[in-house]
Amino acid sequence: MIKFLDLKKVTESHLAEISEAVSRVVSSGWYLQGEENRRFEDSYSNYIGVKYTVGCANGLDALIWIFRAYVELGVMNVGDEVIVPANTYIASILSITENGLIPVLVEPNIDTYQLDEKCIEQAITNKTRAILLVHLYGQCAYTPGIGEICKKHNLKLVEDNAQAHGCLFQGRKTGSIGDAAGHSFYPGKNLGALGDAGAITTNDSQLADTVRSLANYGSSRKYVFKYTGRNSRLDEIQAAVLNVKLQYLDQDIEKRRSVARFYTGNIVNNKVILPMISDWNAHVFHLFPVRTVLRDELQRYLYGNGVETIIHYPIPPHKQECYAEWNSRSFPITEQIHAEELSLPISPVIEPEEVRRVVELINNWH
Repeated sequence: MIKFLDLKKVTESHLAEISEAVSRVVSSGWYLQGEENRRFEDSYSNYIGVKYTVGCANGLDALIWIFRAYVELGVMNVGDEVIVPANTYIASILSITENGLIPVLVEPNIDTYQLDEKCIEQAITNKTRAILLVHLYGQCAYTPGIGEICKKHNLKLVEDNAQAHGCLFQGRKTGSIGDAAGHSFYPGKNLGALGDAGAITTNDSQLADTVRSLANYGSSRKYVFKYTGRNSRLDEIQAAVLNVKLQYLDQDIEKRRSVARFYTGNIVNNKVILPMISDWNAHVFHLFPVRTVLRDELQRYLYGNGVETIIHYPIPPHKQECYAEWNSRSFPITEQIHAEELSLPISPVIEPEEVRRVVELINNWH
């Protein structure tokens, strides 16, 4: 079976360094808020190109704390609105509703799967305070037009960079473009921990300090609590693992791009729509999404021939039970993507013959 993602093999590629890093933490006797965390935050800030990184428990918390900090700082109030792509993973939306803010779903562009800037302004009201820009599938969603909209309407630009570590927009890394960004280091991400982990990046010192307090029970000084926070800290073992893997992120991205280039250059089947790539530096290929109206049939065919695939995502957020009040709403482009998308195997450890086999099978499918 050609795995969608072989995490065991990914870990084995850096096993000696990871084992040494974990052993170092175990032997240190210091397991939270220590040197490994500081080292990772400094290294990641340098990599992304920002002044501040604050580690936290996971990617969802990273976004939750950004919006919570803006509420605590008076930048946003309960009931304010945040524009978000309708076709995102649900965590993006959960981070908004968790803070008593109102998600305003906006359709993506069918060619890029990213937020359609032409649809944004019609969704802005006098209660809009931010755009949550999701770099879905590992592709940069930012456009100069979106930046201009934020300036014109005095909106915060928050990036959901969970799937796009290392992605570039005109030489700048995603995660450094907006006012703040949330990052996920879930094991399957391009930069993945050996468990849950996340971080916030920003150039705003006040926001960074507030986030750090909120994620530490609401405290910046031991046993003194300014906010009603939660426990959401990046532990030392995960920070140490991320320190190792960050060194290899760019070369891992290049391996992913190599696979993507082979797919785009060799898959020829008029029933299958390939991703539209206008700038290869603006895509890190966390996923390689294809579309077909016969998606479920293609998935069964590939699985029957020894290839794992995953759907990202089978049910759009507005059709989920947890947001039942939206279930009757219609977002045709979002619904089309969710009905047709299928992600092919892609990773730094997939073998060339496996990639060729995937191409051969798709080209022979009819």
